[in-house]
Amino acid sequence: MNNKEMKTAQVILDQLGGDKFVAITGVYDIAFATKSLHMRLPENKSKARALSVFLVGDDYIMKFWKTVNTDIVYIADIDGVHRDQLQAVFTDVTGLDTHL
Repeated sequence: MNNKEMKTAQVILDQLGGDKFVAITGVYDIAFATKSLHMRLPENKSKARALSVFLVGDDYIMKFWKTVNTDIVYIADIDGVHRDQLQAVFTDVTGLDTHL
């Protein structure tokens, strides 16, 4: 992964709230990938155990999912999320606050 791709993933995390988001929500195992960010989720109302956020054009796709046996089960797959909607969508799906 090159520096630009790493920066894109860091920007996604920053738009979610950065270190404060991580501390408040309890997400863990955060992984940076090409134009995407992936993380494990603590217990939440949706039962999703992971979130993947992908940059597509100027918007994001947020995929909340869990594994059942060896299958991926999508809890929510939301396209066209604008950067200023990331926190609200996260809270709507998980019930977890992103800030105090």
